[in-house]
Amino acid sequence: MNAPVAARNLCIVVCGAGPAPHVGVLVGLAQSGGWTVRVVATPAALDFIDTAALERQSGSPVRSSFADPHQPRTRSRDDAIIIAPATFNMINKLASGINDTYALNVVAEAIGRQTPVVVLPFINTALAARRPFATAVEDLRGEGVHVILGPSQWMPHAPGTGDRHIKDYPWQATLDALPPNGVAAQ
Repeated sequence: MNAPVAARNLCIVVCGAGPAPHVGVLVGLAQSGGWTVRVVATPAALDFIDTAALERQSGSPVRSSFADPHQPRTRSRDDAIIIAPATFNMINKLASGINDTYALNVVAEAIGRQTPVVVLPFINTALAARRPFATAVEDLRGEGVHVILGPSQWMPHAPGTGDRHIKDYPWQATLDALPPNGVAAQ
């Protein structure tokens, strides 16, 4: 008799960028792959996403802020985290250790616990060419974060052309970049 497969918990962190209204595509792909999904939104992402639809789809509340300190705290244990779409601001802040939003806190702690983290930027080539961004990507990779960016992978778009690239945003690439069993070694 086969042992039951343990649930795999995936946290999707969504930032305020062009593909954000379509993050439900990633939620669906992850669920089809056997993941239990929760969504965390940056404050800027709230203007892009349909929170109620994502809550129905994922079966859990979309979080964007810290819990009320007077309420009982529940902590979910994520087996993996995907940041998609990831913005220039999110990537630079995360690499610099800035922890000024709930979303940044979730990811910063996950990196410290060596939870697999995959980042899929949605930025233009002008921002990607900046030294702070290149340093941030290098620093995050040095901490074991998988940043999907490079000549053989999805590339940043030319400034002013982001709307043309939303439909081609490679959501599946984030799931493909997770470890084979989808969880970190304990």
